[in-house]
Amino acid sequence: MALYYLDTSALVKLYVREQGSDRVLALAARSSANQMAILSLAQVELRSAIRRRERNGDIPAQTASELLDAFQRHLESRFAAQAVTDYILDIACQLVDRYCLRALDAVQLAGYINLRASAIPDVPCFVCGDHDLLAAAAQEGAPVLDPCA
Repeated sequence: MALYYLDTSALVKLYVREQGSDRVLALAARSSANQMAILSLAQVELRSAIRRRERNGDIPAQTASELLDAFQRHLESRFAAQAVTDYILDIACQLVDRYCLRALDAVQLAGYINLRASAIPDVPCFVCGDHDLLAAAAQEGAPVLDPCA
């Protein structure tokens, strides 16, 4: 059993078939007994990603709604979601000063750093499909996993 922190680019792969989906699905399988952590902000980002695919005609409206319903069920039962706090935002500001990160990517990485600093026995693995964010996470000492690699 391991702890994985999924940024939204990895989280989407659980619901929308794309490169790297098989790898993230294997990590999240109940039989693996792995734990999955996300930042509460991922709810908005995932919804945006799915609705954008719906609007672009990539998935039907009914499928989009079913995916969002499935995510809500998982949010209540499968994911450990941590709230965005002022402390996380302070860390995100520091990360933006150190790395060339988009604002929400910095918030995601700050959420990981906060989780890692909490009193948990295992160091979580940062799972992400964005190369710049993975590089920053690695520089912050995170074990990283690119599901598309």
